[in-house]
Amino acid sequence: MEETIRILMTDDHPIIIEGYQNTLLATKKESQNLIIDIANNCDQSIAFMNKSIEEENPYQILFMDISLPPSSDGTITSGEDLSKFAREILPDAKIIILTMFNEPFRIHNIIKEINPEGFVVKSDLTSRELASAFQAVVNNPPFYSTTVTSYLRKTHASEIEIDDKDRKILYLLSQGIKTKSLTKHLGISTSSVEKRKKQLKEIFSITDGQDETLLSEAKKLGFL
Repeated sequence: MEETIRILMTDDHPIIIEGYQNTLLATKKESQNLIIDIANNCDQSIAFMNKSIEEENPYQILFMDISLPPSSDGTITSGEDLSKFAREILPDAKIIILTMFNEPFRIHNIIKEINPEGFVVKSDLTSRELASAFQAVVNNPPFYSTTVTSYLRKTHASEIEIDDKDRKILYLLSQGIKTKSLTKHLGISTSSVEKRKKQLKEIFSITDGQDETLLSEAKKLGFL
């Protein structure tokens, strides 16, 4: 029996998205009929989603790139925002995130904020990986690519629990942001930043008090 699957792919690189489309059509099961729409920006993607709801024929699978330019009204600033919007208006759709970002902080945030049924870091991407991700998400989600799985394994194996602000402090420090500049990125006072950094050094058992040692240990344990 034929199964029709309605798919929306959103990516601002037409050549890349054409490759995704060709891969899915070439590797689909014989029983699958894929109807694929393509959006190159947030506005097009939102219009397609709204139209599918109006026509009472909603998408079942959404492929979302994270690096997208903002929507024209400025309310959607990235693929992350677009995915959250999709979760609200298409609650039954399964989301597959495709992203260049491979830093643990970004991976953690995407899982926490969106909890996608599929999550593929583009550096892991091959035609086979994309085909596997699609079939897994259709039949038995979730599907995480190698980089995402490795991050999850590392952080789950670690006994260390830190909150989102602490993760952001580690991430910003690793990007070369100085301590005195962290306050404007985090919206907390300098003394709060210093207190959190001190606690992080205790949590990660840093004895020399150096930021470099803290970052090195956090990286070893999968937090960076």
